[in-house]
Amino acid sequence: MRRIGVATQYKAQSLIQHLQRGWSFLDGRIRESLDILPAQQQVQEHWYLGTADAVFQNLALLRADGCEYVLVLSGDHVYKMDYGKMLAHHVAQQADLTIACVEVPQREASALGVIEVDAEFRVRRFLEKPAHAESMPGREGWVLANMGVYIFNAPFLFEQVTRDADDPRSSHDFGKDVIPHVVPRYRVLAQRFAESCVGAPCEQPYWRDVGTLDAFWEANMELTKISPELNLYDAEWPIWTYQEQLPPAKFVFDEESRRGFAVDSMVSGGCIVSGATLRRSVLFSNVRVENQARIEDSVVLPDVEIGRGAVIRRAIVDAHCRIPEGLTIGLDPEADRQRFHVTANGVHLVTPDMLGQKVQRVR
Repeated sequence: MRRIGVATQYKAQSLIQHLQRGWSFLDGRIRESLDILPAQQQVQEHWYLGTADAVFQNLALLRADGCEYVLVLSGDHVYKMDYGKMLAHHVAQQADLTIACVEVPQREASALGVIEVDAEFRVRRFLEKPAHAESMPGREGWVLANMGVYIFNAPFLFEQVTRDADDPRSSHDFGKDVIPHVVPRYRVLAQRFAESCVGAPCEQPYWRDVGTLDAFWEANMELTKISPELNLYDAEWPIWTYQEQLPPAKFVFDEESRRGFAVDSMVSGGCIVSGATLRRSVLFSNVRVENQARIEDSVVLPDVEIGRGAVIRRAIVDAHCRIPEGLTIGLDPEADRQRFHVTANGVHLVTPDMLGQKVQRVR
């Protein structure tokens, strides 16, 4: 897939920088491109109202491209998938729309968009967070959940988002509005993720929705396991991203009460762990952890400084935070709620604003 558009909305500067730096290898001379599509109030005076509206507001660009098929993806999911296999299936089956689905236990259906299909995997019903859902064909106790990965025939997509834009009752979302409308009227097929995922056939296909703080934290914590389901070390299907040129992570001091070490953790380049302890945590780049600090079950984003003797548990620490010396996070739930955001599952979000810090983000 070499012609890509990324629709951005709120506080998108760091994402835009990431795309510009990490995906600059695409060559416009051979019709490769990565277009950043910010909400520009192109239609009336509003930003993107929903996922379908984001496509509708960029119809001119899509039409000018002359594409036959459009792949629509959610931006807050993590998985490894060969879209070419899904596209080949879509074309061979002469579908108007194909939806990628992941198999999940029936008990989890109430938290997901569930797709009910017939024996030929033609979609018969689309249910948003149903209290009860029927098992998928041939696998009792399991249902098909919508992955937010769609392939449309281009003219069909243009027609449907235009119709949706004219509907004053719509929230202009693919999952809530467009798909429920087209399912009973057109040829909509489901494809099991297992048929197009990347990985050994015996592995359970990896897919995570990280659109909430709890889900983001859990997905990062999974990476600290001995054998995580998401294989970051797969040389045959590497994850392409932008990484700064930084020195290797460094752990210093080896005294009984002053030892820098990490257990069941991932530590990125540019980090220095100075006489501090890390357990089951993920450190992004350029994090400094000072003497006798302790970090457990936490995700620390780039360019954070953690002061001497600080203790952090079950937290997401935002980029550029400066954690003061001796501060504790995750030990006193009531006190933490007065200062930080604490999720229903007890994950603490810490940002510079919450710490009373104003940060110049120049990187």
